[in-house]
Amino acid sequence: MISKVKAALANIMGGSGASSSQHSTPVANGSVVPSRHLPERLAVKFPFERPSFLELTPEELQLAADHIHRPVITPPEGRRLLWNAGYAEVINAGKSQNNEDQACCEVVYVERRDDDSRRNSFSSTEDQEEEVSELFFHHWGLFDGHAGPGAAIMASKLLHLQICDQLRDIVDILQKSSVPPPICLSNEVKTQSGPQAEESPTDEDRVLTNEAACRFHQEKQVSHESLVIGAIENAFKQMDQQIEHKRSTYHALGGCCAMAVVYLLGKLYVANAGDSRAIIIRNGKVIPMSREFTPESERQRLQFLAFLQPELLGNEFTHLEFPRRIQYKELGRRMLFRDHSMTGWAYKLIEEDDLKFPLIYGEGKKARVMATIGVTRGLGDHDLKVYNSNIHIKPFLSCLPEVRVYDLAKQDHCPDDVMVLGTDGLWDVTNDKEVADVVANVLSEYGPDHPRRFTMVAHELVLRSRGILKERGWRLANEKLGSGDDISVFVIPLGGPGTYT
Repeated sequence: MISKVKAALANIMGGSGASSSQHSTPVANGSVVPSRHLPERLAVKFPFERPSFLELTPEELQLAADHIHRPVITPPEGRRLLWNAGYAEVINAGKSQNNEDQACCEVVYVERRDDDSRRNSFSSTEDQEEEVSELFFHHWGLFDGHAGPGAAIMASKLLHLQICDQLRDIVDILQKSSVPPPICLSNEVKTQSGPQAEESPTDEDRVLTNEAACRFHQEKQVSHESLVIGAIENAFKQMDQQIEHKRSTYHALGGCCAMAVVYLLGKLYVANAGDSRAIIIRNGKVIPMSREFTPESERQRLQFLAFLQPELLGNEFTHLEFPRRIQYKELGRRMLFRDHSMTGWAYKLIEEDDLKFPLIYGEGKKARVMATIGVTRGLGDHDLKVYNSNIHIKPFLSCLPEVRVYDLAKQDHCPDDVMVLGTDGLWDVTNDKEVADVVANVLSEYGPDHPRRFTMVAHELVLRSRGILKERGWRLANEKLGSGDDISVFVIPLGGPGTYT
């Protein structure tokens, strides 16, 4: 078994296989997505396509699939996305047959769920009978597929509907100005027995007793923001379950990293499960809005799970980490190690179990879980196994996103402030400062009234990260390797007249 894993890992580390990758190995402004029901069956399977807002003709679709020339694709002139956002993409340099990135851009209306049992417990009967206006949110999504585009396509079609479905339970709450204060279940004052039983309690007695009752019996305060975060988290879980149950019907094989941005009631919610990233550039300064989830960044979570459930390792892997592979001749010697409880390193005597293949192996972009996959969060991957074995990897992969919130309504923005979303094809070769420089340079060339200024920013970001094809492959301006991965980028403006309509 170990030799097979090592052979598979060698192929991945080499990076020369066409199928190996770092992962395994719109709607126009004003359009409406109904929310009454989630589709039970859209088709026998989701056919491969590029995002609908690109409006590609068959000839343009064929051009976009050219792995040799890799043209940068943007929405056509006259096509305005939500908030006049910019978008651009490019296919990979041959690592997979299709572009496995997907994207969506929607405005979704949320109807209150017609179910009395799910009404807001804080609302009075009169409040529940009042008619409320519809709630709606704006949604941008990037889905970086691996082992096929099926899961990414399915998520791009359905995740915003899952978010909508979760928000239906809290429409009434969100449309109220604030959540009521904590409620004490008992404010009664206990009277004393004995000679002083007839005495009335003092005001001080009432205050102290009420404080004690509230301390032990009060309802928790839950903010609107926390409710929205919970709805998004639940939507990701429901989406993952839907992919699992429908993966054969919809041909949604493989998996995908998923990033969703939701604008609701003045706030931007950035949900990330995978290694795509988002940053805000405000007044030239960078504000990170996500982080990458990789075997290295989530080492302790993975090791702890393996520690609790060693059967998941199939008796072939060890949850311990060592600076390098242990050799048989080193049995009984002392070697540096760390486990799930440690951030630093310590020494231990090498035992026979330590000769097993490590749960996490490699460094940086070459780090893999069980020598197979380089990301630890995302949707799908329900059939993913260690090469030539029956060891499932899905238990170590979380579908739960990290959600960060940016209160847009409390910030003043200039017309050049933007949020940039990108799949890892962008961030592998371009850092935050370089992205901010490109944004500033391009927007300085295109004035605030130019209808495609943010599309031009997205185009330039993709173009620079892809590089130029030379004899030694795709190269950046500094002659370093360009990105051979699929690249997808949204540039969402945060300021300027008419941005939020």
